[in-house]
Amino acid sequence: MLATLVPLFDEQMQAAAYSVFAQRENSLLDTIYAGSLKYDNATRIEGFDIANSIGKQVLEDGKELFIPVNNVALFSDISRQCQIPHDKVVLLIDREVTADQKYVKRLRELRALGFKLAAWKIPIHQMGSYRDVLRLCDYMLVHHQKVDIHQIQDLFWKIYPNLRLVGIHVQDRETFDMLCQARGFDYFEGSFFKQLPAKKDVELNPLKANYVELMRTVSVVDFDVVDAAAVIERDPALVISLLQIVNSVTARGDITSVRHAAVILGQKELKKWTLAAVTKELCADKPSEIMRLSMVRARFAEELAPMFGLREQSSELFLTGLFSVIDVILGKSKNFALAELSVSTKISNAIMNHAGELAPVLVFIEKYEDACWQEIFREMILRNLDMDAVYEAYLSALRWYRMMISI
Repeated sequence: MLATLVPLFDEQMQAAAYSVFAQRENSLLDTIYAGSLKYDNATRIEGFDIANSIGKQVLEDGKELFIPVNNVALFSDISRQCQIPHDKVVLLIDREVTADQKYVKRLRELRALGFKLAAWKIPIHQMGSYRDVLRLCDYMLVHHQKVDIHQIQDLFWKIYPNLRLVGIHVQDRETFDMLCQARGFDYFEGSFFKQLPAKKDVELNPLKANYVELMRTVSVVDFDVVDAAAVIERDPALVISLLQIVNSVTARGDITSVRHAAVILGQKELKKWTLAAVTKELCADKPSEIMRLSMVRARFAEELAPMFGLREQSSELFLTGLFSVIDVILGKSKNFALAELSVSTKISNAIMNHAGELAPVLVFIEKYEDACWQEIFREMILRNLDMDAVYEAYLSALRWYRMMISI
């Protein structure tokens, strides 16, 4: 199985919920499976696998999970499959769930069990025929280009006053800002948050400059642990975080200095902790999803390295994933930000041009996080990648991220 979390944002560009997109089999290998997906789903909904694995950690922040359920799976034992609080689960239904009485009755039963409902893929001009379904829904996902603010005010607000709208496929910051000002949507989905705002190449304050220096120090292949410790000592927050991580991996209680703690942790783990901790600090005033995206990409890339025949370059792949959104993190153009960090040409080329031997892993990750399953399956066939290993690598990245931000 493969699965990914796609964020939904509020007007402050903070992740307010996640959509879980999953697929159990490689449909390019099994054409029979591809033609019978909805029947195969009747007893098992893929989205609950990832929801049950990492959902509780996500829900600690109060976020809801949108899980697609087709018209056949709707009648399965959903309560048995769901191991997380029902009120945090939004069952995402499409146009095949019509206003037929059997569906309306089932939707009412699911609401009575505490589940929320969301509709998508319903054409605006056909909404009238789905009225009984939409009146039971809490959300509706709408392509922002297929509805204007006047339709929202005249149609949604009057006929469905309790229906919250999610504008999907928002691809740039300008569109996001415009939609926020129009105040027609409650949540937003798209790649807009990965883009650098119009104002860029701003000067870093001294504290952030110290973080950049630390990143540059540990990005060297064989960096000096003592040099890294000297930079860490300048920031009390980093010192506390370092001591916490050292205490979590060792029972020793006689740490005498930052340098001592750094030596105990060792070069490899110190590098990972440093980059994660610094990214966390640099993203403090950025959309929360940028930090998650950067850190999950880093770990995911490292986990994928052996599968792509790049085991010896796992550290470089970690940096490639971590720095893939460095422009947004530092508020500078990618070119300028990567030059400031003195990253290798190999890493820079992968990020800037999607070229070189590291690039296929980064491209694979970007397609994976967007749930482009057909492209992912094609790549898995060409490279003979094991689906379960890829999925476990993604889950491992999510778990590592949760562990690092909790320190």
